[in-house]
Parts: sequence; C-alpha cells; structure tokens
Amino acid sequence: MALDLETRNQLIETVRRFVTERLRPIEAQVAENDAVPDEIVAEMRELGLFGLTIPTEYGGLGLNMEEEVLVGIELGGASPAFRSAFGTNVGIGSQGLVMFGTDAQKEKYLAGIASGEIITSFALTEPEAGSDSAAVQTRAIRDGDVYVLNGAKRYITNANKAGLFTVMARSNPDIKGGGGVSALLVPRDLPGITIGKPEKKMGQQGAHICDVTFDNVRVPVENRLGAEGEGFKVAMQVLDRGRLHIASVCVGVAERLLRDCVAYAAERKQFGQPIANFQLVQGMIADCKTEALAAKALVMDAARQRDAGVNVTLEAAAAKYYASEMVGRVADRAVQIFGGAGYVADYGIERLYRDVRIFRIYEGTSQIQQVIIARETMKRGG
Repeated sequence: MALDLETRNQLIETVRRFVTERLRPIEAQVAENDAVPDEIVAEMRELGLFGLTIPTEYGGLGLNMEEEVLVGIELGGASPAFRSAFGTNVGIGSQGLVMFGTDAQKEKYLAGIASGEIITSFALTEPEAGSDSAAVQTRAIRDGDVYVLNGAKRYITNANKAGLFTVMARSNPDIKGGGGVSALLVPRDLPGITIGKPEKKMGQQGAHICDVTFDNVRVPVENRLGAEGEGFKVAMQVLDRGRLHIASVCVGVAERLLRDCVAYAAERKQFGQPIANFQLVQGMIADCKTEALAAKALVMDAARQRDAGVNVTLEAAAAKYYASEMVGRVADRAVQIFGGAGYVADYGIERLYRDVRIFRIYEGTSQIQQVIIARETMKRGG
C-alpha cells in the first residue's frame, strides 16, 4: 500500500536534509577512516532507513517500489558508502525473507532487520560463481532436520557486521544449474562460520565486503526459504528489486555530480569568464543532464510497473544497465569539467568517480544485464 502524498513528501524531504546536513559534510572522514561513524548509523536507525522495505506490521516503513526508488535517488546525493550501511537490510539481504519467508521466519527476524538490530547479507557469489550464479558449489546436504552447509562465499557486502545471511547453496548435487540450489537463512552465531577480513577496494571506503566460509554449519530445515530447489528463483526475484534500487542510487549520484559541475563551472574562470560560458563545457553538462533524465525515466517507469504487478525482469535489467553506465560517464565528465581540481581529493569528484565504478558490476554486471535484456526481448517477440 502506497504512502499518502504528504507522508511521502515528508519522508523524501527528511532524507534529503539528512543527506545534505549530516552525510555530505563527513564524506572525506568516512573515506579516510573506512568506517561510517556509529552515531550516524544510530541516526539512520531512528529515521527508519534500515526498514524502508520491511512491511509495517514488522516495524518497517513498507515502501512500495516507486517510493523506494525516490528515496534511493535522494540517498545518491551522498557517498554510496552511507547507503551501503543499511542497503542489504533494505534490499537483497531482506527481500527473500519478505517475499518467500514463512510467518514464523518473518516473526523471528523482520522486526530486528527493520530496526537495524540485525544486519543482513546476501551470500550468492563464490570464487567460481559470480555472473554464472546458477553454478554455486557451496553444499547444503540434508541430514534429518538440518542442512549441513559447506563452502565459501566471496565479496559479501556487510558480512563482517551481519547477524543473518541469506545463503544460496546446492542442496541437490545431482541437479546442475539453478534447479539444485536452495536458499537458507543462516544466523551468524551458528558454529562453523568464519568471516574474512574486509577487502581493500577501489572505492566506497566505509562499505565493507568480506569472504565467508561455512564449515559443517548445521542449519535447521525450517530456515529454508521457499521449497527445496527454489533458491535460484528466490535470488532472481530479489535481484529484480535490487537492480531498480541500485539504478535509482545511480540517478541520485548523477544528479549530485551535475549540481556540483554547474556550481563549479559558474565560479571557475578562464580567459576572463566563467567556464560555464564555453560551449564545449555546456555540451558536457547537456549530455549529463539528458542521460540522467533518461535514466530516471527508465527507473520510475519500471518501478511503477512493478508496483502494478507486472513482471519487470527486462525493465529492471534495462534500468540498472543504463543507469550504472550513465553515472560512470557523468562522473568522467565531472572530472573533466573540474579539470585538475577534479583529479585531486579536495573536491570529492575523484572519490565519486571511483565509487560509482562498482555499480556496473554488482547486482549483475552490465554484460549480464545485456543478456537478460536480449533474452527477455526475444521472449516477448520484440
């Protein structure tokens, strides 16, 4: 159920002020320390950001897809590392439970996820399974009323803070591909789980990814999401929503970069006048604006269709593909407009240039989105 217009506008304005007044001023500090301050995380919890998509009966805000992407656009106004602090709770770390969980599973976990007391992670990627997500080798072999979980996951967002993992594991080794994969809710405190150290990354310092190893972890059968062998179905439906969320953040980052470019071009003078007067600079600004508008239109249309009950696998992939590629181009132009100032750290442009690069990789690479778009287009006959 959608929020009434006044409530929605109040939420968006609150997030916008939080981004402007609390997050942007400490971006450099977060990047230098590779950590979001605890007091900021506490404020995120108070604002309900950990529960944006959790149903209201479990203490969340219960946003629909259109509302979520509008908030995502606002969140893109600050370093993406901030969003990552609660991003898995809003998206891939919780939505399998929301969509496929039993009443008992929801009662046990969703309130804690909504409050931020429980941090979630989505454990799909492996050393030999990334884009080929149906090729997971982590095993979950049933032994009575438990699954015995063995294997390793790689580059798992928020793994070092997670209290609950959604793990994709092969429950039937005789079935190749997605049909042999099941989804399991795995609490962090089960014996046999080892979390690796956070990886050093190109960008998004303050957001952490780690390897996770499962060594004979005994997971109750009651923790399975959906039926046995439905794990790939869970993953794909979760990723449809996650891709729209990421696309919206890309739009928000592009809009922020564009505002920064316009302000800088108006004050930076060369040849006796602001560089905003030069047509080649105006051309770059025009390209940024046009592409950002196009991406926003794609995201909003797909979100509204999803809220209407339409299958948006194609539209979500198209939005994520275009928006993530778009923000990379905008960030590159921003460095060019800022010139030398864009290449040094003081203005933050080079940091965002690095930060946005990951958007073309996670939640499915651009090449995987192309495959999905082509496949779905051919299914529809054009």
